[in-house]
Amino acid sequence: MRIFILFLLATSVLAGCSSKSKQSLYQQINGNAGIEKLVDSFIYQIGNDKQVFHYFEHSNITHFRQGFISHLCALTNGPCEYKGDSMVAIHTGMNINEKDFNHVVDLLINAMDEQNIPHPVQNKIISKMAPLRSEIIKI
Repeated sequence: MRIFILFLLATSVLAGCSSKSKQSLYQQINGNAGIEKLVDSFIYQIGNDKQVFHYFEHSNITHFRQGFISHLCALTNGPCEYKGDSMVAIHTGMNINEKDFNHVVDLLINAMDEQNIPHPVQNKIISKMAPLRSEIIKI
């Protein structure tokens, strides 16, 4: 009987784990509400960072916020379609160097930590964003 109870317990734990992995990345970060909190944390991180703030100081924060929310929603397989400018169009002329780019990624990771996004989910988000790197650095 004890073995049967342990088997049921282990099966239910594993079933819970597998249902979590079947959720979309968008669902794993609590949908649009989670994305909005993440983007707000990220904006706060940038606003308090002397190294990279100059890239953003003349930005329309409301426009940036809405665009980044839409972009993250689309990247995480949410119900959004990103209709904003391309990464090349946004970043051309900014001459973002690799050190500052990496620092902004660190700020995003800090924001994800602040929002208690699990590290495996953070890694999935970063891996979705990584191909955009060449469209942002030194253009």
